[in-house]
Amino acid sequence: MGHGKEKAPDAVSGGGLLVIAGPGEEGMTARGALRRAKGVSQRLVRKIAHGEGEGAGALYINGRAARFRDKVKPGDEIRLVFPEEGSHIEPEDIPLTVLYEDEYIIAIDKQPGMVVHPTKGHREGTVAAAIVNYMRQRGESYRPRFISRLDMDTSGVLLVGKSSHAQADLARQSSAGGVEKYYLAVLEGRLEDDLPPSGVIDLPIGLAQPGEPRRAVISEEDGGYASRTEYEVLETASFTVVRARLITGRTHQIRVHFAHYGHPVLGDQLYGSSTPLIPRQALHAAEISFAHPATGERIRIEAPLPPDIAHIARRLKK
Repeated sequence: MGHGKEKAPDAVSGGGLLVIAGPGEEGMTARGALRRAKGVSQRLVRKIAHGEGEGAGALYINGRAARFRDKVKPGDEIRLVFPEEGSHIEPEDIPLTVLYEDEYIIAIDKQPGMVVHPTKGHREGTVAAAIVNYMRQRGESYRPRFISRLDMDTSGVLLVGKSSHAQADLARQSSAGGVEKYYLAVLEGRLEDDLPPSGVIDLPIGLAQPGEPRRAVISEEDGGYASRTEYEVLETASFTVVRARLITGRTHQIRVHFAHYGHPVLGDQLYGSSTPLIPRQALHAAEISFAHPATGERIRIEAPLPPDIAHIARRLKK
């Protein structure tokens, strides 16, 4: 990239990072300072360094265009502008409920019955298409990068990154246990007949049969993966309302763990049975918390309980 006298933009379009070189970074390269402070990946550095033209991303030191190998001194202002990215997904005019948004991330309240990303069997009506439409209406350009995923019939908080850096940083946090995800579920029967009112289910999960969507509790020797779900009973009667935190994030983890003890999520036709009380599994991603990928500030985002699950919860209280 060029090393001229071009000034940094006042506002960072599409997101970026600002780092002030610290006392211990005398003589360190700009790349090293960015990696040390914000975990900027080598892949992103290469993409910006080799980019050309408008929207390719840029690096500035003290407001002047710079190179990643340039040395910094304490107090230098290092500003990284992310490349603009487009999406190949066709936009669809589908309403979105935005719970939180800034130039780095967006979190939406996903409605039940929606697939997150287009698949062979669900090419239309996806969350991704709705986000692309929302993005274009606002004159923005980024590729939606899903940090968390929810099953089609699960509602609640869905977190999306607007850049590869946001996605990589949150994925790193997730691997280290820094992203906390809480769910609210209504289970069949009285869970306390078989488990304590609170605790951790620590059972490995794997494919029930190759080529099938079902998962099951399977030993690690037979191909299962370590899976841990922390839970707390909130209400109990003929059904049980639990708050569950994913310590690990296996596919269908909450559904499989509780079904293993004979208490599948209410309405879950894959691991339990249908019910006239609700036309889908009564599982809601209620809350997510994490360190912001740019500022490091702890962010907590909540999604209100949807009407169908709230109705069942009210019946239990009565």
